Amino acid sequence: MVRAGGLHAHGPGGSAPSGRSLAPLLAVCAGYFMVILDVTVINVAVPVVGRELSASLTGIQWITNGYTLVFAGLLLTGGALGDRLGNRRIFCTGVVVFTVASAGCGLARSTGTLVAARLLEGVGAALIVPASLALLQQAFPSPAERSRAFGLWGSMAGIAASAGPLLGGFLVTTVGWRWVFFINLPVGCACLLLTLRRVPASARRTDRPVDWPAQCAVIAVVALLTAVLNEAGRRGWTDPLILTGAGLCLLAAAAFVLREHLARTPMLPLRLLRSRPMSGGAAIGLLFNFAFYGMIFTASLYFQHQRGLTALRTGFALFPAVAMTMFASVLSGRLARRTGHRPLVVTGMLLGAAGLAGWAVAGPDPGYPLLVVPMMAVGFGTSFALTGSTTTVMSAAPDTYSGTASALFNTTRQVGSAAGVALGGSLLASTAGFTAGLRTSMAVGAAAYLVAAALALFCIPRKTPRHSPD
Repeated sequence: MVRAGGLHAHGPGGSAPSGRSLAPLLAVCAGYFMVILDVTVINVAVPVVGRELSASLTGIQWITNGYTLVFAGLLLTGGALGDRLGNRRIFCTGVVVFTVASAGCGLARSTGTLVAARLLEGVGAALIVPASLALLQQAFPSPAERSRAFGLWGSMAGIAASAGPLLGGFLVTTVGWRWVFFINLPVGCACLLLTLRRVPASARRTDRPVDWPAQCAVIAVVALLTAVLNEAGRRGWTDPLILTGAGLCLLAAAAFVLREHLARTPMLPLRLLRSRPMSGGAAIGLLFNFAFYGMIFTASLYFQHQRGLTALRTGFALFPAVAMTMFASVLSGRLARRTGHRPLVVTGMLLGAAGLAGWAVAGPDPGYPLLVVPMMAVGFGTSFALTGSTTTVMSAAPDTYSGTASALFNTTRQVGSAAGVALGGSLLASTAGFTAGLRTSMAVGAAAYLVAAALALFCIPRKTPRHSPD
């Protein structure tokens, strides 16, 4: 019997599956690892990148958020393309785009060029992630095996999150920040070869066209939201341009809902959102990504700007938060068989809230040991809830909409990440002092975790929901 993060290589009947069923797991996890690594590895590198490229705080936010913005804005398109053209094809395309864009990031000589390459990376990530969950859905039809596969998939986020600050700090300190992006090249090539050789082709639904008007509305919502949050710290929350952007964001969201209501073949059928587990699970993903990645971004700036730590020492300082994520998803996948997902998600969100609240009340200049337990609670709680929320959303959707369901969940998560980074940066820039802005950001994140815990009680069923055939 082979174990991989808690996933047994025995099928329901006890016989071991062929390498075909494990190959998608390895390929998908490698691709997802690469995508999430690029979210976290940049956090300790951006202060150095900003100094070398003479970037402002807003420029640093765009280097971090440009990737997340496009990632979030195109995820629904990636899911729709996967359902239409085959998830393996879209996954491989995403890996190629992401790998090429990573090379462009490493070769960038100006802030504008780096932001443009980060935007292209976001395109590749938007193709990789929804297809990755759909490939797991295809490879593991048994609910128990699928839950453990999702647990391992979620643990890749933890491993990437924990490796990111340390790897980024090491690379920046030794060979330079450009290798933060060049490291993706061998991973991308290996992932592509494994997928092409060992992952079977996916079914296509060529009768389902891409809903481009709805896609444009989603991009507008994400871009306007991120721009408003990024610029509010510099311009002020009552600036006419900020208020106009917020109003346009609401109009774009309304246009998306109207379009999906009227479209013959909507990108995101609104009937799927009537499912409490699906819509609630997606909202929970938004909230915990908002809190977690907002904390990572602001804490990284705090350790380097306020405490004068190097990039590598900042990676070690953040390690208690991200290290806990390495095994929490796998542990959650194992426990879910006995407890169901609801208590695990609620527990994780309450732990995250306690961690950020602990940092917020620790004082303006707390000793580092006082921050270790709060950071551990945040990292463990976020990852502990990931498997349950992922399984809840994916199990609530028909198999023919697995790519769309994956895209919805990951879109909301990346919107949360972008909003957390943008709002955190704005609070640091707009409050009376850096530490006051940091503590306010932590308090806002704690509130987001508490709202997510309340949603979990209301939306996540006691047992995994079983979808009906499409």
